[in-house]
Amino acid sequence: MEGASITNVVLNDAMTMLKKTSRTFYIPISNLDLGLREAVTSAYLCMRAIDEIEDHDELTDQLKVELLLGIHEAFQSPHIIEATQKLLSPYGAELPAVTMQLDEWALLCPPSGASIVYHYIAKMSLQMAEWVQNGWNIHTEEDLDRYTYSVAGMVGEMLSELWLWHDGTQSDLTKAIAFGRGLQSVNILRNRVEDLKRGVDFFPDGWGFKEMQKYTRRNLQLADSYVADLKEGPALKFCKIPLALAHATVNLISVGGNKLTRDAVLKIVSRVTG
Repeated sequence: MEGASITNVVLNDAMTMLKKTSRTFYIPISNLDLGLREAVTSAYLCMRAIDEIEDHDELTDQLKVELLLGIHEAFQSPHIIEATQKLLSPYGAELPAVTMQLDEWALLCPPSGASIVYHYIAKMSLQMAEWVQNGWNIHTEEDLDRYTYSVAGMVGEMLSELWLWHDGTQSDLTKAIAFGRGLQSVNILRNRVEDLKRGVDFFPDGWGFKEMQKYTRRNLQLADSYVADLKEGPALKFCKIPLALAHATVNLISVGGNKLTRDAVLKIVSRVTG
């Protein structure tokens, strides 16, 4: 019972952090079945933790690479918790709470699903380190595809593996990657001004909003097909929400808006969860 109550405390902390860090994912994750909820929360918060390192305004690129490669190594080792704590503890003043609690988020994952989640955390850390090293150099659509795979397409892949692990739900991995890519390219459109301010340009050479919107819609179309193929169950319920929000956001951007209001988000969620 003691172990169960500790898990509940960590899950409650994790859900509080999730609510702070992602309006889009808090609702679908909080509605998942137990077991799957811990696995997806663990994965999301671990990925958010490393994303905060990649995007950090004040860390040098050299330190970002060192930390991301350290996390890559930690998540491939049998001593993830100790290795992660040792790596991050000197940077408590610089790093946000979601990053400093990486060891807690890792522990939240059910042991039988941990190999899936840890594999993708290690892979994402490595690829993020490579993107920091090359200065997020994106010149072609192929570069953009590689970037959106590194930070989001592989999340779609991981989710597909977790659906299969949880209840045997089959899904198309190529379309799963497009699902992640589509959501990420909505973020790229939405954060265009902020990204340019920090000296990062995710638009391939010669692309404007029109070309990036076409890229986004093409991936969201594949994401629609991914979701349409899913059987009734937690995976389908989960995927419908961020996908509907992504479509609504790209439609808003195409008419000069940027961010859905809280009211609009709740209406969309209510419509798709019916």
